[in-house]
Amino acid sequence: MTDSALPTTSREWRLLSRPVGWPKPEDFELVQAEIRQPGPGEVLVRNAYVSVDPYMRGRMSAAKSYTAPFELGKAMQGGAVGEVVVSNAEGIAAGDHVLHFGGWREYATFDAKQAVKVDAEAAPLSTYLGVLGMTGLTAYAGLLRTASFKEGDSVFVSGAAGAVGGQVGQIAKLKGASRVIGSAGSDDKVKVLVEEYGFDAAFNYKNGPVAEQLREAAPDGVDVYFDNVGGDHLEAAIGSLNLHGRIAICGMISVYNNTEAAPGPKNLARLIQTRGRIEGLLVGDHYDLQPQFVQEVGGWIRSGELKYRETVVEGIENNLEAFLGVLRGDNTGKMIVKL
Repeated sequence: MTDSALPTTSREWRLLSRPVGWPKPEDFELVQAEIRQPGPGEVLVRNAYVSVDPYMRGRMSAAKSYTAPFELGKAMQGGAVGEVVVSNAEGIAAGDHVLHFGGWREYATFDAKQAVKVDAEAAPLSTYLGVLGMTGLTAYAGLLRTASFKEGDSVFVSGAAGAVGGQVGQIAKLKGASRVIGSAGSDDKVKVLVEEYGFDAAFNYKNGPVAEQLREAAPDGVDVYFDNVGGDHLEAAIGSLNLHGRIAICGMISVYNNTEAAPGPKNLARLIQTRGRIEGLLVGDHYDLQPQFVQEVGGWIRSGELKYRETVVEGIENNLEAFLGVLRGDNTGKMIVKL
């Protein structure tokens, strides 16, 4: 595509007001914005896929967190992968594919230093947002480093049919876990976990108390709990934790839209008895593992040993609905918007 053939405007999503409780459509706006031509050292990218993730709910709040909140009235951000259409930077040419953080829009102009070249021949572009991207690295680092997984461990994963959880369980199996248990929000997702991802057991948390279902699925307890949900799942995991068990807190999607602070687990004192450990996890602390992660997980994907799913929504106009779908748990695997 030549410069003269480029459109002059691009659709982008903006945050108009900070949601209270569940985000509402009126908190957002899809607008036509002028495409800024790249200056020295910059690139213009036409996005092919953009990511929607649970952590984005936190960025919609003004509360102090580990990353800056979205600015009101300005384009929102998120992971995206696309094709460079104009480059004024060394090392990146028009036609290259790059991973970057200018999502929630059709075209993005930014400093080329913020772009990571990806190989569209080695793997489908969408995988660089999921199984080979940030969510995949989160699973890999969270299990192997934060939770100090070791061969023979029994592992429980909540939100196990999501982008991170499904990969955690499979990596645990590939690394020699004695038993992997997952929870999910539908019987269909439970079926995917056991029949497709190779979990030893899984349960639908809507079918009964989590603590009871976990005890039945893991009668000998769990050594590692990978938490994507919080709430009753965290309390249940503490109740089933074995001696020197480890809990990695990746997310707590069950409380993201609460308007009041959720009560903590009532059984925290059990950590004294088990000498258990709870540690929070942010993927940004573990980018040093990226080369090792891509090599090992890429190999498992090519060999077919690691399965992945994507829930693909078409069109930038459906970006918001896709994000709300992640909060509702509509997705199996990574939720991605195809532009």
